Amino acid sequence: MSYGLTFGTSSIDNSLAADAQSLGQLKLQAGNNSASATKETAKQFESMFMKELLKSMRDANASMKSGMLDNAGSDLGTDLLDQQFAVKMSGQPGGLSSIIEAQLNRQMGVTADSKATTPSTTTAPAPAPTSNPLHHVGHPSNISKAPSAGQVDFVNKLSDAAAKAEQASGIPASFMIGQAGHETGWGQHEIKNKGGSPSFNLFGIKATPGWTGRVAEVTTTEYKDGVAAKTVAKFRSYGSYEEAFKDYAKLVGSSPRYAQAKLQTASPQAFASGLQKAGYATDPEYAAKLSRAINTTLQLRRVQV
Repeated sequence: MSYGLTFGTSSIDNSLAADAQSLGQLKLQAGNNSASATKETAKQFESMFMKELLKSMRDANASMKSGMLDNAGSDLGTDLLDQQFAVKMSGQPGGLSSIIEAQLNRQMGVTADSKATTPSTTTAPAPAPTSNPLHHVGHPSNISKAPSAGQVDFVNKLSDAAAKAEQASGIPASFMIGQAGHETGWGQHEIKNKGGSPSFNLFGIKATPGWTGRVAEVTTTEYKDGVAAKTVAKFRSYGSYEEAFKDYAKLVGSSPRYAQAKLQTASPQAFASGLQKAGYATDPEYAAKLSRAINTTLQLRRVQV
């Protein structure tokens, strides 16, 4: 959904930007590209919309007025009452302002409040590797209040490859992209071959003895009985992201070990929990982290559609 909102932000408190002066203030404050300011701007626009909606409803019932008590004063009072109703109804979670705010954040690249001294992202600690010899849990995924430009690019880049893997395996593309985002820190910590070339290994799948393809050796952190230790491990190296998705889909989609997880694709939380219970990762928080990443991907793909 697009409203063509390309100008900035406002810090007008408890008022309605329904006149030329208030709208001018919004434009003059366009340089304040912060999450809190865009939130306020979105609320202002929702207030304008709600006020016009109330006005239209009253106009539709205009024929019911008796005219005996109607005058300029009563009209002013009604207008002020509508304004107060519009302000009170604006800014509710899941309302129109949330949609407008998300669009403004995407247009201006806002991911955290610019007034904060540190980013407002919640960075999870490095997750523990799994006991599954095929897999290594990668890097923390940074989930912010609003999806970042990097997350948007990551999802866009992998959508086609994930869609093909979904057709072959039945695992939702958004679930796979979300897991790839979690494992690689949304593309910031992908496994590299010797020399720095990409391995395209998005899911941290290790090179087991039966693997006959290329191998990337990297230093990683392994956990045993809750104790972390650095070790050099071998990972599968692919020729493309499409190959990586195909290999992951084959592993999860056809292995009896993950059969229950595959049946839980109606819910990100259930799917993530199913993977954890099957031993995909030993990190006790893995399911929660993975479901957040999947939900971020679902949010981004819904907006794109």
